[in-house]
Amino acid sequence: MRSSLSLVFCVAALTAWLAAGKEDPYAMSKGSGLEGYCIDLISELSKKLGFRYKTHLVKDNRYGAIDPSGNWNGMIGEVIRGDADLAVAPLTLTATREQFVDMTTPFMQTGIGFILRSDAASEESSFSLLSPFSTDMWFGVLIAFLLTGVCIFLVGRISPCEWSETDSEQHSFTLLHSFWYITGALTLQGAGPHPKALSGRLVSAIWWLFAVLLLACYFGNLNSMLHSKQKHVSIKSFEDLANQDVIEYGTVEGGSTMGFFKSSNNPVHRRIYQNMERKKSFAASMEEGVRRTQEGNFAFIGEAVSLDLAVARYCTLTRSQEVIAMRAYSIAAPLGSPLVKNLTLAILKLSESGELTYLRDKWWASSCVGAVRTPASEALHSNNLQGLFLLLGLGLGVGLLLALLELLSKARNQAKDGKKSCCSVVTSELSRRFGGRGGESTEGESSDKMKA
Repeated sequence: MRSSLSLVFCVAALTAWLAAGKEDPYAMSKGSGLEGYCIDLISELSKKLGFRYKTHLVKDNRYGAIDPSGNWNGMIGEVIRGDADLAVAPLTLTATREQFVDMTTPFMQTGIGFILRSDAASEESSFSLLSPFSTDMWFGVLIAFLLTGVCIFLVGRISPCEWSETDSEQHSFTLLHSFWYITGALTLQGAGPHPKALSGRLVSAIWWLFAVLLLACYFGNLNSMLHSKQKHVSIKSFEDLANQDVIEYGTVEGGSTMGFFKSSNNPVHRRIYQNMERKKSFAASMEEGVRRTQEGNFAFIGEAVSLDLAVARYCTLTRSQEVIAMRAYSIAAPLGSPLVKNLTLAILKLSESGELTYLRDKWWASSCVGAVRTPASEALHSNNLQGLFLLLGLGLGVGLLLALLELLSKARNQAKDGKKSCCSVVTSELSRRFGGRGGESTEGESSDKMKA
C-alpha cells in the first residue's frame, strides 16, 4: 500500500522568479503545477520507492535558518514542525541542519563561487591599442585599404583627365603612390599630388570621409575602454575580491554561504564577511544578487551550481574559476524518518545510472551557445559599421564607373576624328595605359629631358 507524503519545494533565493514565470532549474510554475530539476528528481525517486506525494511552496520563501527567537524558519522549519515530510530543494547539507533534521546522501555537489560582469573580470591586454576593433573589423579595414589603393591606381590610369598623354606624360598615381596617398588621408595628413579628374576626386572624398568616421569610432571606443579599465580591476579569486574596494560584493542574507564566511577562520574570508557586514551589501535573494551583478560594480557570492545557471542564462556574466568550501545538496526529512535510508539508496542508484547527470544537463542547458561573451565596452565589429563599408564600396564603384565614362567620352571624340569604331579606340587606349608602352616612353622622355 502506498503512502502519501507532503513535500515542500522551494528555491528560496529564486521565489520571485517563480512568481514572474521565469526559468529556474529547481522548481518553476507550469500551469497549476510545478516543473524543474527537483520535480524530476522526486518523480524518479517516487518511481523507485513506490510512494505518492503532494507538493507546495514554502510559505516564507526561505531555505531555513535559526531566527532570533531560536526557532527554525523556511523549509527546515516546516519539516521540523511537521508541515512537510520532505524538503526537496538545493538545500545545503550542514552540521547545524543535521542536528535538527535528517538529510539524505547528496544528490548534487557544489561549492562557493562568485559571479560578476565580464568587463570587471577581464584581463589587461598587451595589445590594448588594437582592442577597440575586433579581428574581423581590422581585417575589414585592411581589405578596404587595399581596395581603395588599387581603385585610385586604376582611376588614375583609366581617366584621360588624370593621364591624358600616355606617351609623353609621367603617370602620377602609381600603385605605390596610391597607397601612400590614402595612408596620408588615413592619418589626416595630405600627400600630394591630388587627383584632378572628377572620378579620382570622388574616390578620394569617399576615402577621406571613411577615414574620418573610422578614426572617430576608434578613438571613441578606445576612450570608453580605457575609462572602463580605470573603473574595474581584474578579479579571479576571493583574495582579489577582498583586496579591492572598487566592486561591491555580497551574498544572500541569512543563507549558508553567509554563515560560512561569518564562521570561517581564514583571514581572507573574514575580511570578505566584515566588508559585507559593514556595507550591508547582502542580497535578499539570488534573483536580486544576479540583477545587481548585471547592473555592474557588484559581485554576487553564492552556490557555484546556482551561479552556473545565471551564467548560462545571462551571457554578460562570468563565474570565478576558484570554488571554495565544497558542499552538497540533500533532501531533508524529520529526525528518525524511515524514508532517509531508502531515499539515500535510490539517489545512489540514480547517480550510478547517470540519471542525475542527465537531469543536470537538461536543466542547466545554456542559452549562450554560439554567443560571444563580451564586456560592456566591447570591441567594434564590422557589422557595427556595415553602413560605412557599404558607403566606401559604393564610392569606389561609382569612381571607377566615372573613370570609364571619361575614357569613353574621349574615345568617342577620337573615333569621330579618326573615323574609327569607338570600341577599337577604347581597346587601344586601355592597351596603352596598362600595356606598359606608355610608361616606357615616359621613362625614356624623362631621361632625355634630364640629360638635356
